[in-house]
Amino acid sequence: MRIPSFALAATLAFTAVAADADAKTFRFATTSDAATLDPHANNAFFTYLITGQIYEPLIDRGDDLKLIPGLALRWEQIEPTRWRFWLREGVRFHNGNAFDADDVVFSIARATSPTSNFTIYVDTVDRAEKVSSHVVDLITRVPDAVIPDKLTRVLMMDKEWSEANNASRPQNLREREETFAARNANGTGPFVFRSREPDVRTVLARNPDWWGGAAGPTDVTEWQHVVIASDATRIAALLSGEVDFVHTVPHQDVARLQRDQRLKVLVGQENRTMWLAMDQERDELGSSNIRGRNPFKDARVREAVAISIDMEAIRTRVLRGLAVPTASMWTQFVTGYDPAYATRPAVDRERAKRLLAEAGYPDGFEVALDCPAGNYDGVCQAAAAMLAQIGIRVRLEVMPNSVFIQKIREGRSSFYGLTWGVPTFDALYTLRGIMMTRGQAGGGSWNWGGYANPRVDALIREIEAATDPEKRTALIHEAQRVHNGEFGHIPLYHLMIPFAMKANVTVTHRADNLVFGRSVKVE
Repeated sequence: MRIPSFALAATLAFTAVAADADAKTFRFATTSDAATLDPHANNAFFTYLITGQIYEPLIDRGDDLKLIPGLALRWEQIEPTRWRFWLREGVRFHNGNAFDADDVVFSIARATSPTSNFTIYVDTVDRAEKVSSHVVDLITRVPDAVIPDKLTRVLMMDKEWSEANNASRPQNLREREETFAARNANGTGPFVFRSREPDVRTVLARNPDWWGGAAGPTDVTEWQHVVIASDATRIAALLSGEVDFVHTVPHQDVARLQRDQRLKVLVGQENRTMWLAMDQERDELGSSNIRGRNPFKDARVREAVAISIDMEAIRTRVLRGLAVPTASMWTQFVTGYDPAYATRPAVDRERAKRLLAEAGYPDGFEVALDCPAGNYDGVCQAAAAMLAQIGIRVRLEVMPNSVFIQKIREGRSSFYGLTWGVPTFDALYTLRGIMMTRGQAGGGSWNWGGYANPRVDALIREIEAATDPEKRTALIHEAQRVHNGEFGHIPLYHLMIPFAMKANVTVTHRADNLVFGRSVKVE
């Protein structure tokens, strides 16, 4: 692997890099790169793995996943629709500009703009108002008890820097727009952007002026986000010492790595679920041999898909036991989880064939299934083979994650597999992002399959406004019951996370799968 030879002079000037003698470089290897450096343009996990090192939210999560002060020292719901935030003083962006209330008002407005992919976190927000230089009020359209949870993913930008560089609105990734903020970064966080070669390596340097404190003797001073798409190559790089940590460990390699005395392997359940989505919007599927009709619009076809996939067989044979089969769109870590909706329907391929015949497809049909390359393309392959047994002939199309995301966001996929985490740890995040009709009051930002049910939309609006916890939970369960009953999506399993690293590396295993350089120790 090669280290990028270029660096942006303007960014390098932001800070001094630790002296070589004291440097602790951490080479973090994973399957995918960030789609952009713009902190409001792409609400995708691999993008946040980088932007979350550079930029910071008002409210953060500790390694125990509990809410902790970020750029806001404290916050309070002073009225049903008004939250007040008291900001840290003395914080500076990497270019030296002071952080204050103007930056918060600007960042909230930016996150709500049409090109933002983060509207799911500010869906109930009407506006932010400056109270004083370091006090800001957030006004919501309806009471929203989970505002603190949502704000853990809304990163703060420098208003002056953004306006000076024509980056007042987020990059439009869907239109493949190029902007200054997509290639440069200026946050308040513990790491400063140093250089980037897309799909190869991004280098970040420790910020010596970070408000959270200077690096200690075992703290990482340089973070290298190394992209190695090939599973075999990524594991070989760890074994050879070329990287320090592998974030995406193939299931078949876990046992072998656990036996290696030079390494440590941590395994735990992730707050993330894999499910299948189907185009239920168009009158004709773009990748099918059926003309003039869309089989996935029929709930009987969707049920046939669900009861044809033997998730227990996939868990044991493909995922080596590292999965929790489920019918729930969110995990037990999430407010609104109910085990009653977690039991998968029994596998019954004969009934599936009858359902297809009743729906008008006695001979089945052809369709393409899109999946990103990585740890679950084997799941897609196994599911395709199982669907073939009922007459649904699947052409599996595996592609790099960045290409996959672009394809589904452009609405060019008929059938796709996606993993979905819930960073707010509240079911409303999935309800609004995945299960709400796209375009309804800013909802459906990731509902690229076009699932739509007016009853579910109405329930989501009630959930948004509900202040009584018991009533709110009951509404969540009702929305889930309706969605599951018509197989709006096909949940398959909750993920297990295996981390592999050199023995001298200490990392906290988090259910949100995030690794922050500020917490990594290297002996």
